[in-house]
Amino acid sequence: MKKYFLTIISTLLFALPAKAACPVCVVAVGAGLGLSEYLGIDDSIAGIWIGGLLIALTIWTINWFNKKGYSFGNKTIRNFLTAILYYTMVIWPLAANNFIGQPANTLFGLDKLVLGIVIGSLVFIGATLWYDNIKKKNNGHAWFPFQKVVWPVGALLIFSFIFYFLTS
Repeated sequence: MKKYFLTIISTLLFALPAKAACPVCVVAVGAGLGLSEYLGIDDSIAGIWIGGLLIALTIWTINWFNKKGYSFGNKTIRNFLTAILYYTMVIWPLAANNFIGQPANTLFGLDKLVLGIVIGSLVFIGATLWYDNIKKKNNGHAWFPFQKVVWPVGALLIFSFIFYFLTS
């Protein structure tokens, strides 16, 4: 437990200014995962938030590419590779550092962290699509201020509570 706490503290003390989202987010996810372990939060719940973060980063990056007019030849392939890159940059270090792949850390026969990442990703995508549908049906307007944030975060919270009760 001490090593996770020291990792978090050293990350906060020696973090470099953000020049890109990717490395900073990977460090943040790793530090957050270490903190969640230190606090006793189940890996499936931490994974839900990691999955949501990865989808958010992917969406933000794709929107940025679109604003700048960067298609790199084919937008579909670009979008797919963007998502693959983000997931690889997070999952690979987690697997290399044995956060993923512990035989005793499973739920429904799947690694808790991987299960959480998949569920969190799907929940975030679903909530975002739901918001987009609501906005479309409401003449381009949300039902209330900050609904674009409340919907996905609220959905992640709901699933966090569900997994809390499943793993308690």
